[in-house]
Amino acid sequence: MKIAVFGLGYVGCVTGACLAQMGHTVHGVDISDAKVRVLNSGQSPVLEKGLDKLVKTMVAEGKLHATLHPSEALDRADLSLVAVGTPSRNDGSANLDHVISALGGIGRFLRGSKKKFHVVAIRSTVPPGTTEKLVIPTLEKASGKKAGADFGVCFHPEFLREGSSIHDFFNP
Repeated sequence: MKIAVFGLGYVGCVTGACLAQMGHTVHGVDISDAKVRVLNSGQSPVLEKGLDKLVKTMVAEGKLHATLHPSEALDRADLSLVAVGTPSRNDGSANLDHVISALGGIGRFLRGSKKKFHVVAIRSTVPPGTTEKLVIPTLEKASGKKAGADFGVCFHPEFLREGSSIHDFFNP
């Protein structure tokens, strides 16, 4: 399966490398040119036990690649995982700007795509109700398509602990 992972921070990088190890082709997308360059050079852009070795192997095998361009990652992808940052605002609420941006890119790609059914999974930490109130409407507006009929949407909670995330991924 070809998978697009939006966000190459801790969750996105670990998830992408582990999915690549499982045999999937993973294209990571990030707005940081530095993260994209580091990953494509075979190094992890985040610190985690065992991740540098895994990233190096997956990049060398051609199973893991990073890009600044969503359309490159989405081309022929079956699944998009949104694993972008959701930092706290001053009032304690989650800043979902990066989620909205990633969804906009995915939706615009889906608008011009005649491809098969595509699934968008939210892996970012978001408040309850975000899928129904923000994710689906944003994707439908940007794509001109209907959730459930033209594309799928789900929430896949993040459960990785720093220091043991690769183990956690394979042993949830």
